[in-house]
Amino acid sequence: MTESIKDKAFQGAITFILCILGIIALIPLLTVIARSFSSKAAADMNIINLWPVGFTLASWKYILSDPGLWKAFFISLSTTIIGTVLALAVTSLMAYPLSKSNFKLGQILMLYVIMTMIFKAPVVPYFLTVKGMGLFNNPLVLILPHILSAYNLAIMRTFFKQFPAEVEEAAMIDGCGYFQMLYKIVIPSSKAVLTTVGLFYAVTMWNQFQHPIMFIQKTGLFPLQLKIRQLINGGSDFANIAAVANVNYTESTLSAATVVFAIIPIIAIYPWLQKYFAKGAMLGSVKG
Repeated sequence: MTESIKDKAFQGAITFILCILGIIALIPLLTVIARSFSSKAAADMNIINLWPVGFTLASWKYILSDPGLWKAFFISLSTTIIGTVLALAVTSLMAYPLSKSNFKLGQILMLYVIMTMIFKAPVVPYFLTVKGMGLFNNPLVLILPHILSAYNLAIMRTFFKQFPAEVEEAAMIDGCGYFQMLYKIVIPSSKAVLTTVGLFYAVTMWNQFQHPIMFIQKTGLFPLQLKIRQLINGGSDFANIAAVANVNYTESTLSAATVVFAIIPIIAIYPWLQKYFAKGAMLGSVKG
């Protein structure tokens, strides 16, 4: 067997295994989606698998008419967009000087950054510190604690270290300062790593759950994930709603529709970012 045939066989085996794992990972999601479009009778009899039974939009019509859910959705959407933009700005401003070998404090600062990945802040001191900054029941608590991640900083720093020095030298000869060089030359040429790191930040902020539980008590400030927890935890709200006569949804179909509603934005944008995401993850992990 030639080397090329071995490579093709290996790639085929890996592809087959990944396809199987992908299908297995999709099964729970497909089950939840099917339940969200199924009728009350089908849900009560528990006969729903991967395809809706007694197809109906009743559950979706109800949750999409809930103003509280939409308010939580727009809170999460706005904090995710604003937070991701701020996080990319702060991360790039810190990663760029750390990527320069002539920056004398770079190694020391990077050591402190790595230490934050290893040693996490204790919960109680962290809570008291954030509360002392006036962020309790403050929407900014959904943004500020997440605008700099040590892992994302390391990825962006590694990417910037690979940027051609000749381009920067030519820019400096033309009179560019470091800020001009970063925002006019380096950043426009770094779409792959910016998309990768931006997606990491966006997913973190969109899915955040622990921070809202710790720091948000006003129901009017609940982000989407906390609102979903309020709706489905214990079944109290949805159980009372579904107990009304002549409706074609149950507590489980309403919960399924709400869960699918929460993951639609991330699923919708990922295919558009996938090519940049894969490239950025590779480029950001070649060197240390």
